[in-house]
Amino acid sequence: MFNTILLSLTVALWGCGGSGDDPEPDAPTITTSMEAINAPATGGNYTINVTTTGKEWGVYTEGDFVKVTANYTSNSVSVTVDENPNTSTRTGNVVIMSGIARKSISVNQAAAEKSAYNAPDGYTLVWQDEFETGSSLNQNDWTHEVQKSGWVNNELQNYVNQKTPDGALVTQIKNGALHITALKENGKVYSGRVYAHVNEGWQYGYFEASIKLPKGKGTWPAFWMMPVGNDWNTNPWPMCGEIDIMEEVGCVPNEVSSSIHTQDYNHTKNTQKTHAMTISKAEGEFHTYALLWTADEITTYVDGIVQLHVTKTALGSGHNQWPFHYAFYPIFNLAWGGSWGGMNGVDESALPCTMEVDYIRVFQKK
Repeated sequence: MFNTILLSLTVALWGCGGSGDDPEPDAPTITTSMEAINAPATGGNYTINVTTTGKEWGVYTEGDFVKVTANYTSNSVSVTVDENPNTSTRTGNVVIMSGIARKSISVNQAAAEKSAYNAPDGYTLVWQDEFETGSSLNQNDWTHEVQKSGWVNNELQNYVNQKTPDGALVTQIKNGALHITALKENGKVYSGRVYAHVNEGWQYGYFEASIKLPKGKGTWPAFWMMPVGNDWNTNPWPMCGEIDIMEEVGCVPNEVSSSIHTQDYNHTKNTQKTHAMTISKAEGEFHTYALLWTADEITTYVDGIVQLHVTKTALGSGHNQWPFHYAFYPIFNLAWGGSWGGMNGVDESALPCTMEVDYIRVFQKK
């Protein structure tokens, strides 16, 4: 990721017009007080003094754990290196530019002795969203589904891209969490369904989210995964596979379940592999839901306790039994009604209602 800070570029300062035989200008020289930053795992703050023969200069970073601020009065750069949450080293760069010249100061950070996150040994954080900045989802990471009611499972909500027709928000970043809200407007129910890295996803890993579930008969929140770039004509559901890390329906309060669906094991045949448990205050308080997925096993967790465990050996290694051999992407959504969420009817007095996600983190084995 490239973070460009206070860029000040020299553009054609050395000529206007003239013949094509004009000599190329000499690149400015850049001198810095530091050639490298070697930061501890705890991070730190550093100052780089900058001298250049160019008329202007700017700075940017390579590596999103490095933050910079340019001070043009003192010709210096303030550098902040974030704490390393991983048990592996990481590297980045601070890049000074002046005219056509560039100078990189490497940033090398030591590994943490113990991971800051609750991930299995040997797994490293590869992507996260802590929902701490901005007011809307980062479009580089997230995609909204847009579908009318009845699209799947006889659900009653209309999925929209962030806003309802009248401008109400179905997804927003607020108080350090992603809020997905189902609400009624002009006789219709609207809600949000969002995909993380829908075009790339991840093949295998440890996926974890902290979620607070809404209350009300008719709610159907979920945290689950589907395959990237699937051809629905040649590999339709459930042949393609589905991993449900967490689902809950408001008509059975605080009972969270986890399932997998394949061609041979799915709910249309009543053969799906699933497990449910009741936990205190799943509705109204944050709990951690996680998936550990390898080539041969799928295990889901609630607050660190195993919920569902299935293996390729037990189910069978064919595609119809174990299609979990390509990349999947994570999904958060809040459905309303439908074949399961509405099995005992819906209570519209519960609207609006909100599912909150404190964070999502993805780790892979390195």
